[in-house]
Amino acid sequence: MKLIIAIIRSNKLDQVRESLVKKGIERITVSRVAGHGRHTKTELYRGKLVVPGLTPKMRIEIAVNDDFVESTVAAILESASGGGDGIIGDGKIFITPLDDCIRIRTGERGSDAI
Repeated sequence: MKLIIAIIRSNKLDQVRESLVKKGIERITVSRVAGHGRHTKTELYRGKLVVPGLTPKMRIEIAVNDDFVESTVAAILESASGGGDGIIGDGKIFITPLDDCIRIRTGERGSDAI
């Protein structure tokens, strides 16, 4: 089992969700987040160099069985890119091991709970 976390542009959420549904991944968690990465540039404001504020993004979390990792990542990459080779600020995907998953309603554990 893996936990896939994707940080994407806010305007790409619907495209990513539709792409995931087409691949059979329907259970996702979405949160609004803010941050900055490489795309942060300093700007001159009233004679001082300042770093602009945080950029709003969307965080998608998806718990998947090992068989669905590559298709999930492919769906996100296809739909979240800014086009061509992509552009700075398109986002990131993190894949981490998931030790256990427990469905609260039934008490199921592991792959069955996902």
